[in-house]
Amino acid sequence: MGPAVVDTEKYTVSRTLRIEAGRERVWAALTRDDLIAQWFGTSASLPDLTPGGLGTIGFEGYGELPVRVEEVDEPVVFAFTWGARDEPLRPDNSTLVRFTLTEDGTATVLSVVESGFGLLSRDPLEAMQSNKQGWTDELDELVAYLEAAA
Repeated sequence: MGPAVVDTEKYTVSRTLRIEAGRERVWAALTRDDLIAQWFGTSASLPDLTPGGLGTIGFEGYGELPVRVEEVDEPVVFAFTWGARDEPLRPDNSTLVRFTLTEDGTATVLSVVESGFGLLSRDPLEAMQSNKQGWTDELDELVAYLEAAA
């Protein structure tokens, strides 16, 4: 599994990996508050898993980040916009994260694309590099969490 990749022309960070777990388990780990906190950040609150639903994901040292659900097609696509702590979501302070899950026998191929960096008011290249490392680390934790529980 390679690290996340930055595309400076499309202003995206992406990563695709294969997880030895069924798609329903991967979907649950991406969408259930109690499971998100097992691998991604330190807390999660996504009480409304419908487009427009608002919630938060918390990270140690960064606080609670606002989240808005954008797309839900269980168990194939889950997407959300997230932004800066203590600020409403705006195009210049948020990015879109889109997960796509594909069955591969008893495993799942998970693709993550985070986009919208070109609209940020802060340095988009710095933000993409930071999130490249973040997705590399966090998705490694997701694989470890799901495969350990298998």
